[in-house]
Order: sequence, then C-alpha cells, then structure tokens
Amino acid sequence: MIRPILELRDVSKSFVVGEQAVAVLKNIDLTIHAGTLVAIVGASGSGKSTLMNVLGCLDRPTSGSYKVGGRSTASLSNNDLAKLRCRYFGFVFQRYHLLPNLSALENVEVPAIYAGTPAAERQANGVKLLERLGLADRVDHRPSQLSGGQQQRVGVARAIINGSKVILADEPTGALDSETGEEMLRILLDLHAQGHTVIIVTHDMAVADHAERIVEIRDGRIVGDRPNRRPAGQVSSAGDSALPRRARRKRTRLAGLKRFAEAFKMARLALLSHRLRTVLTMLGIVIGIASVVSIRAIGEGGKRHIQETIGPLASNRVEIRRGSGWGDGAAAGIRTLSPADVESIRAQPYVHSVTPMTQARTTVRYANVDTGATIFAVGESFLEVRGIVLAKGRGFTAEEIQDQAQVVVIDHEAERKLFGAGDAPLGQVIIIGNVPCMVIGVTSEKSKDLFPSSGANLMLPYTTAGIRLFGYQHFESITVRVREGQNSRLAEKNLTTLVSYKHGVKDFFTNNMNTLAEAYEQTTRSIALMLSLVASIALMVGGIGVMNIMLVSVTERTREIGIRMAVGARQSDILKQFLVEAVMICLIGGALGVALSFAFGYVFAMFVTVTKWKMVFTADSFILAFFCSTLIGVTFGFLPARNASRLQPHDALSRD
Repeated sequence: MIRPILELRDVSKSFVVGEQAVAVLKNIDLTIHAGTLVAIVGASGSGKSTLMNVLGCLDRPTSGSYKVGGRSTASLSNNDLAKLRCRYFGFVFQRYHLLPNLSALENVEVPAIYAGTPAAERQANGVKLLERLGLADRVDHRPSQLSGGQQQRVGVARAIINGSKVILADEPTGALDSETGEEMLRILLDLHAQGHTVIIVTHDMAVADHAERIVEIRDGRIVGDRPNRRPAGQVSSAGDSALPRRARRKRTRLAGLKRFAEAFKMARLALLSHRLRTVLTMLGIVIGIASVVSIRAIGEGGKRHIQETIGPLASNRVEIRRGSGWGDGAAAGIRTLSPADVESIRAQPYVHSVTPMTQARTTVRYANVDTGATIFAVGESFLEVRGIVLAKGRGFTAEEIQDQAQVVVIDHEAERKLFGAGDAPLGQVIIIGNVPCMVIGVTSEKSKDLFPSSGANLMLPYTTAGIRLFGYQHFESITVRVREGQNSRLAEKNLTTLVSYKHGVKDFFTNNMNTLAEAYEQTTRSIALMLSLVASIALMVGGIGVMNIMLVSVTERTREIGIRMAVGARQSDILKQFLVEAVMICLIGGALGVALSFAFGYVFAMFVTVTKWKMVFTADSFILAFFCSTLIGVTFGFLPARNASRLQPHDALSRD
C-alpha cells in the first residue's frame, strides 16, 4: 500500500473569541497521495482556508493527528515546521502576496534563500522559471508594475523554485479575469503533470471540476469526497511541460554566513523603501555617537594638553617654599632657605637634581631697547629640573655659579622684545638693572609655559643675582627633582624631615607637583565622565527612537513576515532580519556621527586657539563608536525583532 503524502486523522481546530472557543474544523479525516490533483470546495466561512493552513503547516490543529510524508507534525518546533514548508510546500495565494520592494526575480528567489541555495543557482533557476512562464521581459519589474495575471505567475514560480512536492493554491483564479484564470489553471495542471501534488482551495465548482478529486467542506466538516471521473480541460504531458524540473538544493558549510549576507541585503532594501523615516531614525544615533566621540576626543585632547603643559613641571618634582602655605603674609620675612640647604638636599640619594629660585621684576636694556622682565636667580640645574629646552646656546655651569659670573639665559619672549629680527642674541651684552650680563643661551618657544611668570624671563646664577642685584643670598623656594623609580611622596616626607631638622623649626611647606598633575587629570576625567553621561542619555534616546520605529515597522510589515514564514523562513531568520535592520541603522548612524564629530573637531581647532587645546581622535574612539552603535542596535532592536519572529504565519498573512 502506498503511503499518503498528507494524512489528517480526527483533526479539529478551534479559535478563542473573547472567552468562548469557536470550532472551525471538526473531526477532519483526509488522506492525499502524492501526484494527485485535489480540489477543496466550500463557501466562505466553511473552514476551507483554515484547512489549507493546517495542510500547509501554517497553523497547528487543536487536536487530532497530521502527518506529512508519514511524519507526525505534533512534536515539531516552529523551526522544524518552517523547514517542512520550505522543502514540501509551495503556496499560490489569491492576493498574490508578493513583496512590494523586490523585483519579480527577487520575489521568486526568496524561498531558495531560506533553503540555502547558492545565489548563482537560484538566480538561474528563477530566470528560467519566469521565462517559461512568459515573464522573460518582466524579470526586473516590481509587483506594482505587473498585471494581476503576471503577479500570479510570479507567485507560481516562487511556489516551485524549491521543487515543492505539494502546491497549495488558495483561490488561484479569484482575483483574475476569466481568460487569465483559465491560463492559471493550465499552469497548475502542468505542475500536476510533472508529478507535483496540487491542492486547489476554491468556492467555484467550475474550477474544482479541473481536479481529479473533489473534497467538499461545510461548517468545518467534510461533507463530500469523490473522484472526478472527467476532469475539465486538457493536461500537458510531463515531457512537454512549460516548467523546469525540480531544482536541487545544495547545502554549503558557509550557509549560515550567506544567510547573514542575505539578511543584510534584505535589510538594505527595507531601509531604502522608507528613506526619510530611516534618515530621521538615524538622526538620534548620529547625535548620540557624535557626542560620545567628541567628548572622548576633547577629554583626550585635554589630557595631552595637561601632559604637555604640566608634565615637565610635574616630573617627580617637589617644591620647598617658605611660609606655612599659599597666601602666608609672613612668608616674605622668612630667610632660612639658604645655599646650605641646597647642598644638603643635593647629597640625598633619592635626589636627581636641585635648584634654588628667587624672582624679581626689573628693567632690561639692549642698545636703545628696554623692557620689563622677570629675573630668576637659579642654580645650574634649573633648566633640567623644570624641563626647559634650549633653542640656542647653553646653560650656566657650577663654576659660573661659584664665580658669580655675569651670564644670563633668556627666553624666547625676551629675545623677541630685545633683539627682534636683528642681532643674534648669543654673545651680546644686555643691562639687567645696572648689571651687564652676556647672553649665553635662549630657551625654545615651546618652553614658555614652563616658567612661573609670563612675559620676558631671564635666568641668572643665584650668586650673581643675590650679590649684584638683590643684596641677599636666601631663597624663596628650592625645587627638587626626585630620581626615576623613587616615590615622590616618600621623598617629600624625607625632605620635610631633613629641612625641619636643619632649621630647627618647620617654617616652610612642600608642594608635590605629581599630586597637582594627578588632581588636574582627575578633574579632567570627572568632567569627561559627566559629559559622557549626558552623551549616553542622547544615545539612549536615539536607541529608543530606533526601537519605536522598528516596532512600527513590524506592525506595517506583518503580512511580509507571514509571506516569508510561508515560503520557509524560520523564526531565527525573521529575528535576524529585523535585528540586522536595527543594527544597520545604528552602524550607518554611528559612521555619520563619527564624521560629524570630525567636522566639529575641525571647527573646534579653528576657534579654540588660546589654550592650544585640540580634540584628539584615537583608534579607541572609532572602536567605541562601532561598539556603541552595534550594542544600541542589538539592545533596542531585539524586542521588535523578537515580536516579529513570534508571529504565527496564518495570523500574519490574514492581517491587512
């Protein structure tokens, strides 16, 4: 005995309306063998469409048993049913159910995509089918550019591209004129002649008369099941069929990757079909990503600016200053910081270098030019301790300190004011107060921020300045550079102990520049964090906008989801497609946000020139933008995508 291809035993189907269950199918027993042409006839509301949904695995029976190819469908998951639809069933719908944003060929290819057929093979098969169905010149046309009969033929090609064993045609002539309807029936008869099992669901007995077997249904029950001894019309032989043979599907190892690629392609088409809405949805992501990247770039620029400005000053430096603290009015009367303190500090093993410093304002003259300047009475290690770089000449030596040499190192500003573009400064003699000094070095322009005062700055040996200009040898401060690898805080503590012991009293305070730099960096990080939180809120708002639009999209495209499920899409395929759409919106928005941030950085550099603080874009910024865009897309796209994937095929197809 030949095993039937479809077998229903005592199948019932009920729907809950309000609080009441309404039976649509009642104890259906139906057996259909392979290669037969069956018509299911019934009036509107008889249950024939529900029966077709059960037969095509678009819906599950409430009770009873349904077997496809001898295999029970009761225990099959939704994905298993999708695979079954993809392999066994092809659907021809009364309203065609073509995807409006795809061409005729692309519509035909959809089931083959979900079957994993390679692109070249499915395209060739699709073109061949359309050519044989008389649509060779309509391959690239959209459904809106096709007549009803042409759309129905595209639907037929889609139904058989996977070589479906069973063709389910729901009112295939219902939306067609009589001539086109007859042509559609001939195509279905040709499919039957090739060996396909064809099931026509109709209310028209004239259509049913073309079948070999007629099943009548009324009020959810089969009331008639009889063979049709003389089917109307002529059937073509299999050899003369206008349709190609069943396409063979190929499984490849890269099938999963290819499905992702197809999901991206379909997502692109979906987004392009609503360009304005897509752009407006992206806008929130663009602003959010631009904010995040810009704030990170500003923070990085601030960090580097601090490192360039304070870094050389804060390189393991500890200052010892007279008085009890900043703003001590009695500090000027303290005269205990002396050359002896400098020598004692220099002898400590954790000290790299040390320099005293006293400063005063005076007038400097060269030839007929005079200008105000700040004089620094310092030691031979002053440039090294403060990280000041020479552009010309040299600094003074320990011998020049000891000999009270009348030499001076000037900064770039003093060179500009005294010498201009004329004489070379090295070797020239300038008058500082009433003391002539020879210029032996000029500091670089980049080092001007490393001086305690702005304007013109001059550096003299502290012995020369103390005896010839100030008339005293005590200092305002002593700056110590701690050796690399030594703990600056521990060194600060040891210096406090040493100097307090020598003075017999703690009449000074210390200032650890590393602590100052850390405070600046911490402040910068705190500000950047605060601004990042604001930017994150903007990004969240953009993400909510994406989720909102995707939820609207799911509602608008419910029928499309049903069509895709009917032709073989699994729940994971639908989830993947809508998730990819959300991620694509966010990734494109992220890329535009990065571009906007770059543009803002250009404007920032043009107008913020006083502090030389520039936005610095790093590779981390781009990685962060990509990560945030993907995360927002996945996070806010998941709920709409999940809602789409959980739709039932029969429900989705029935919605307008």
